[in-house]
Amino acid sequence: MLHVQEPGGGHVGDNGTYGPGSRLPSEAELAARFDASRNTVRSGLKLLVSQGLVTSSQGLGYEVSKHEVFELNASRFENLTFPQNGDAFSTDVTNAGRRPHQTFRVELTPTPGYVATRLKVETGSRSVLRFCHRFVDNVPWSTQATHYPDWLLAEAPRLAEPGDIAEGTTRYLASVDVEQIGYRDEISTRMPTPDEARLLEVGAGVPVMLWTRTGYSHDRPIRCTITTLRGDLNRMNYEIGDLSGRDGDEAE
Repeated sequence: MLHVQEPGGGHVGDNGTYGPGSRLPSEAELAARFDASRNTVRSGLKLLVSQGLVTSSQGLGYEVSKHEVFELNASRFENLTFPQNGDAFSTDVTNAGRRPHQTFRVELTPTPGYVATRLKVETGSRSVLRFCHRFVDNVPWSTQATHYPDWLLAEAPRLAEPGDIAEGTTRYLASVDVEQIGYRDEISTRMPTPDEARLLEVGAGVPVMLWTRTGYSHDRPIRCTITTLRGDLNRMNYEIGDLSGRDGDEAE
């Protein structure tokens, strides 16, 4: 909840609270209410925007951001020992009581250098790019770009087919005896590019989290996935080792 405090301890609004999605008063209304200049009010609102607390739209004013965080267990994501209903993303979101949706783009493309290094192929060599634009409860949550090396098409031709692979690509590859036995994750953050800001509908001041996962079969890399997640709506965790003591802590 966002609280806008007036001088002397009062708050704007009947109950002092602007909930997620609430529209704030106009700059003119705030200036009159706070007895402040429009420039002062505008600077304060820009600060809230830079902190990701408020979004602004041309002609629509300012709105309190909706922070309904989705928690992703990255160590279990794509783990084939866990039951799934569709791919890993749809399963995790559905199990959290949320509504998943995603669109797909599939193309043959030259492999960028940072991906080629991870796949151990030549920069510019052909790879299959499967690009997903993912939504949770109709809100843009992430994009996912996965490159598969060209040699893999002979064993897994469905990778180049347009549209979704219902069971998920990791399960599909396992079904054609290309088993992912391990992966390496890299996590970083930065500000979004203009294209990322458009696809994810993030406002000024909201960073993105980059999650790069390189998957390996018994003898070589088989895919490189770069997931770009909204920094304000996602939390990632890993579970490593024996966590049996956690249940005892939670029971106390």
